[in-house]
Amino acid sequence: MTLNRVVVTGLAAITPIGNDLATSWTNLLAGVSGAGPITRFDATAFDTHFACEVKNFDEKAFVAPKLAKRLDRFSLFALSAAAMLMEDAGYKVDPAEAADVAVIIGCGLGGLETLEATHTKLLAQGPSRVSPFFIPTMIANMAAGQVSIAVGAKGPNMCTTSACASGMHAIGTAFTDIRLGRSSAALCGGVESTITPLAVGGFNALKALSTRNDDPTKASRPFDATRDGFVIGEGCGLLLLESLEHARARGARIYGEVIGYGASGDAFHMTAPPEDGEGMVLAMRAALREAGLAPADIAHINAHGTSTSLNDACESTAIKTVLGEHAKKVPITSNKSMIGHCLGAAGGIESVMSIKTIVEGIIPPTINLETPDPVCDLDYTPGKARKADVANVLCNSFGFGGTNACMLFKAFVE
Repeated sequence: MTLNRVVVTGLAAITPIGNDLATSWTNLLAGVSGAGPITRFDATAFDTHFACEVKNFDEKAFVAPKLAKRLDRFSLFALSAAAMLMEDAGYKVDPAEAADVAVIIGCGLGGLETLEATHTKLLAQGPSRVSPFFIPTMIANMAAGQVSIAVGAKGPNMCTTSACASGMHAIGTAFTDIRLGRSSAALCGGVESTITPLAVGGFNALKALSTRNDDPTKASRPFDATRDGFVIGEGCGLLLLESLEHARARGARIYGEVIGYGASGDAFHMTAPPEDGEGMVLAMRAALREAGLAPADIAHINAHGTSTSLNDACESTAIKTVLGEHAKKVPITSNKSMIGHCLGAAGGIESVMSIKTIVEGIIPPTINLETPDPVCDLDYTPGKARKADVANVLCNSFGFGGTNACMLFKAFVE
């Protein structure tokens, strides 16, 4: 069968370093950290007092007040980002082709803030005080559902929930559907907003979060020998994918092309990857195989790079296994050094930044990389952005449960 070429025609992001893509990208290149004291609840009793929050976000320009009252913060992010995405793409769903337009948005945890608040009310006031909007507000697929309603897309409407790989799996699913001709276009990516007492308490109990409370902006330090955990973040990153034929028919501007997707499972442990990064290796190799690229063809890697001891070491090992000697020549970056770990949104946001890297010809830095780790001995673009001709980007996302997803994006050539 003939497979469709899949192109990127729209980008949008809401992140801890900017409430739109332009601001986020500028701050990413400048090495601005989004970390600061938690404001969404009193965190003084927790081991970690800081996070990468989205700051001063106002959804009023994108979401009607009556609807906003019935939505969790993650759905507000998704609706707002979707509006920005459609404007950026210059696209409006034609009712005649609505069934060919998909909405696939990954989310790891969903409306945890709503869940916690409702449970508190239930215990204090009884079951009669539970809102009829509780379930539809909380469920993780509501972001995709609300975006589908807002834009009039009647094609596949779903949420991929696979921990920190959720957003990347959503993009991979959308890419596959368009490639096979099941859809002609898809709004896809990831969203998350779980800077809540339960999430911070839970990750603290796992010893997964940094406790560098005296200097939050230095806390996320991927690949650094002194890293002590990740910094929890929130936000949304969305892409509009289209078949090349569909994009050409409407005269769309094309940012880049999606050429490969790889997914795998570690079959090893609930939260820890194997030391040799085998599952990561399998996912990266699958993406290269689908793209028809050799290891020596890879120009840049946007790493998962969480700032945890295990992930960064395993990912570095996996990259060396996949790329061999070429690994030493490839510039790598971790967006999480600035935006924190946005969980289910990570793959969406980082894919958006990967496309921007290709288009703008500049690689964002990995900040706070000050003390080299002998195990992490590759080129992580430390400290300062770097101009480069970036022909392609391998973007990685890995999650609890041993779930791995990788995408390959490239510069578009007719």
